[in-house]
Amino acid sequence: MNDGIDGRAAAVARPRRSRGPWWIALGLWLALALLASLALWHLRRNAIEAEKRDLNLLSLALTDEIDRGLRGIEVGLQALRTELRDGRLPVAVPASRQALQTRADLMPLVRNLWLVGLDGRTISASDAAPAPLPGTFAPALGDLGDSAMAVSRPFTDGGATPPLVAFAIRFSDVPGTSGGWIVASIPAAELLGAFSVAVPATDARMRVFRGDGVLISGAHASGRGVAPAFNEAAVARRLATQPAVELRRLRDGSNNLVATHGVPRYGIKVVVARNQNAVLAEWRGAAELTVCAFALLLALTAFALRRVQRADRRRAEAQEALQAQRSRASKLESLGTLAGGVAHDFNNVLAGILGYAEMAHDAARAGSDQARHLDRVVEAALRGRALVGRILSFSRGAARTSTVFALQPVVEEALTLLSASLRPGVVLARALDAPGACLRGDSTQAFEAVMNLCTNAMQAMPDGGTLSVWLQRRRVVDSRILSHSALAAGRYLALSVADEGTGIAAEVMEHLFEPFYTTRGDRSGTGLGLAVVHGVVAELGGAIDVESRPGQGARFTLYLPESADKPAPAPRPSDVAPAGRGQKLLVVDDEPQLVGLALELLEGLGYAAEGHVDASAALAAALSPMSTFAAVITDEVMPGLTGTQLTQALRARSLALPVLLVSAYGGALLADRAAQAGVTRTLAKPLRRADLARALADVLR
Repeated sequence: MNDGIDGRAAAVARPRRSRGPWWIALGLWLALALLASLALWHLRRNAIEAEKRDLNLLSLALTDEIDRGLRGIEVGLQALRTELRDGRLPVAVPASRQALQTRADLMPLVRNLWLVGLDGRTISASDAAPAPLPGTFAPALGDLGDSAMAVSRPFTDGGATPPLVAFAIRFSDVPGTSGGWIVASIPAAELLGAFSVAVPATDARMRVFRGDGVLISGAHASGRGVAPAFNEAAVARRLATQPAVELRRLRDGSNNLVATHGVPRYGIKVVVARNQNAVLAEWRGAAELTVCAFALLLALTAFALRRVQRADRRRAEAQEALQAQRSRASKLESLGTLAGGVAHDFNNVLAGILGYAEMAHDAARAGSDQARHLDRVVEAALRGRALVGRILSFSRGAARTSTVFALQPVVEEALTLLSASLRPGVVLARALDAPGACLRGDSTQAFEAVMNLCTNAMQAMPDGGTLSVWLQRRRVVDSRILSHSALAAGRYLALSVADEGTGIAAEVMEHLFEPFYTTRGDRSGTGLGLAVVHGVVAELGGAIDVESRPGQGARFTLYLPESADKPAPAPRPSDVAPAGRGQKLLVVDDEPQLVGLALELLEGLGYAAEGHVDASAALAAALSPMSTFAAVITDEVMPGLTGTQLTQALRARSLALPVLLVSAYGGALLADRAAQAGVTRTLAKPLRRADLARALADVLR
């Protein structure tokens, strides 16, 4: 009897004891499920917060771009209002149509210009397109103050063109009118700026609203128009009732992430949105994978978490590298702008010194002390010009001609010249494997960059070593971030220069390409060598990568975009330039002293010259029916019209005068800008008389 009871008790006890492993397994499942849930929640929150930050930065950047564009339009309209008040802009048709069309052509983004009277009728227009209705503007045109600008609803000009948006300012006190408004139209799509480039996600959307909630422009990043998931009416209603600062977390009925910024001066609000489901697409994939693989429990979960952590770390490292690269680029750009401005003013001073010194030397008796002293003045001015030229190479402001040339012969010439001055113990190793590969730019710049890199590498090896130079073609499939530049996809010529020196310290790497920065003391260089290399590479549209470890030397690699064009035949040099035959030249420069110098130089070369310090007056003289000018010599940086803008105005009126652009500093990519404007030849200040004579002889031949 007792044995039976004990057996039944044992039978009941055994199943209870067998449930223990299940509870342990369930506990493990719950613990792992909680851990996985926490990890997924953390990833989801990070993804959403990161996207919110990106959208906010993008919205801020696009808003700033719109603000700058609208300020430019406002400045242009205010200038037109001033011309109207001063009587310099005709009101009567048809003279006013041509005048308005000319000003519309000179204003970026602007397509049409109208003068609208207080009765709503068009007084004059740049073309036959109808002006937008006055009732479509906000604020109302009747309530518009002199310092305000109104924005219209989107409209079309009656053709198949995309929608336009108009901007208006008030004018009054204009002879022949009772007042009215100056109205300018731009394509509505121009308000989107660089949205399609900055946001590669196909679900991203951008909307530009007026202050009253009217949608005036919008786009989908995929270019397929407005996505129905973006509830514009709901956003517009909320924009009318909520301040912009409270809209950063605004969500419409379609589960969107929205960032908003405003341009209060013009009553414009910019909304950038992404669908949260699309933002979390990768996260949902990870969650589904975790659920499907949950049977593998701890091993697969731990593996997935490690991969996610590595991905987060790589992303953070990439973002840090990109931020550091942007910081360096911004610093170098600021230094370049400062250096270019200083060089511009100094070059103007050198131009006067060099020009008058040459004329004084001609008047001095040969072999006299005065002639000898003037020779020293000219030599000093030329040394100053060379130094300024190196500074301008860094600032990308030198006036250079853009041509197509083969790079390998330039590198070989530089290495041949360098071989004769190698330090004892330095061995030059070369591997040039890019025959026939061409670049578009200035071959002199490329030569100087190679020489500066090799000289820098040689100075890094005071005790000797191997100086290695490689040149090869490379195809970059995906864009990447280099140590000091961003490299876009494309075909490049990779020029690498490596040394076996002590390497570059981290604190030096941050200042590597800054002008006048050197670690070798006052006797070993000016600190301009690598700064010039940076400016040359930027001018050629390339990128720089620097690799270095302490004690293991350094390698500088220049990625220069390969050109598919063929090199142009080399011009035949001319030692003696023929004198002029009395041709009349038009000289334009905002410096009266330089205008006077140019007139004296040209008269001494056999030309007749007329000078102007006002580019607008010079344009009027060139366009005069009585004009007999054979060529134009103009500065680039001038108030009002720049030299390239003056050339564009001449070409717009089919005036085929040769134009010589003489510039001390024209900003980045001056040569390309001048070529697009129709400039015949670009010369750098300060000019020697012989250089000017040869250039004039060539263009007037």
